[in-house]
Amino acid sequence: MRNAQLADILRPQTIDDIVGQSHLFGERGVIRRMLAGGRITNMIFFGPPGTGKTTAAGVIAKQSDMEFYRVNATNASLSDVKDILQSSGNLFGSKGILLYIDEIQYFNRKQQQALLEYIEDGRVTLIASTTENPHFYIYNAIISRSSLFEFKPVEPQDCAKMIYRALEHLNAENGTQKNVSEKTARYIAGAARGDVRRSIGLFENAYFAAEDEILPEHADQFNYGVANYNDDVHYDMLGCLQKSIRGSDPDAAAFYVAKMIEQGDIISLCRRLQVIATEDVGLAYPMAPAIVKACCDSARELGLPEARIPLGHAAILLATAPKSNTQHLAVDAALEDIKAGKGKTVPQHLQSPLFKGYKYPHDYPNRYVEQQYLPDDLKNRKYYVYGNNKNEKAAEEYWKKIKGK
Repeated sequence: MRNAQLADILRPQTIDDIVGQSHLFGERGVIRRMLAGGRITNMIFFGPPGTGKTTAAGVIAKQSDMEFYRVNATNASLSDVKDILQSSGNLFGSKGILLYIDEIQYFNRKQQQALLEYIEDGRVTLIASTTENPHFYIYNAIISRSSLFEFKPVEPQDCAKMIYRALEHLNAENGTQKNVSEKTARYIAGAARGDVRRSIGLFENAYFAAEDEILPEHADQFNYGVANYNDDVHYDMLGCLQKSIRGSDPDAAAFYVAKMIEQGDIISLCRRLQVIATEDVGLAYPMAPAIVKACCDSARELGLPEARIPLGHAAILLATAPKSNTQHLAVDAALEDIKAGKGKTVPQHLQSPLFKGYKYPHDYPNRYVEQQYLPDDLKNRKYYVYGNNKNEKAAEEYWKKIKGK
């Protein structure tokens, strides 16, 4: 019987093996392009557990000629770090050191300050990872010398790729021919809520609980509290939340927020609340997006169980706020015209560098002058219609007065 964790055995060794994080490692991913150009800089990875931060550091190390050291800040001391840093002056560190510090938020200010000298002169290239907001937990001087990269929860379809790799390994290791359907693989991946490591562990348990075909119920036995929380249920809950807020029902909003909190899914809840703030409340209460963003940032920093407080604040605020969807209807209508091939040429007086005929509004009474801004084929097009709420009606009356209409 092996002692190593299956997730560690299956850990990707190349950039092409990494699942998820396409914005970083996909075909046009920023880190992929940076590495292709031969550049490795100081980096800070932040995001939820099991999203590939440690894996990415290992892959980057393999593509460099530097000496690679890994430290976990939960159990390392300052002397451990100094021992590594001092090696940068010997023969083995002649090409530089790539130092990976996992969970750097557990290093205090003094420990983090000790890194600066070596980062400054280039002897050490730092890659640090954290599950917390780096601006709250990492010394500003380190942040200013690093590039920040966000690791997002891995989507079920990407996470399922690792489940199939796990299946192949387990069948080979145990001399079996067990199977898992695509639907079940995605179910298990969805139950792990974006955590690849967790999905592999959950699948491994389900593998040994099954005889031939691995089914969702095999995984449910090891995932108490998240059973039957598949993709459909997940998006149903988010949809119910949005419809309740759109319908101005604070009681239902509180209930569906609680359902999402019970599943521990802060990330999806924050994303949906921020969408609702602009899609359903919008210009009727323009401060809603800023307040909801602050609540979501607070929830991510606090973590559960305290995160329920700012998340509830955001949901009830949105449910009881006046509603308007005028702004996104205007943009959607404009997008339809653009897709239809309209408005390809903007008015000449708006084009640089000459701006011939452009009238500068600040030079006119009330900071307004009538002139054409839309392309000729759309010059009479109306996209935005003022909503029937206090804020938009006030804006409408103001501009009627200014424009003399």
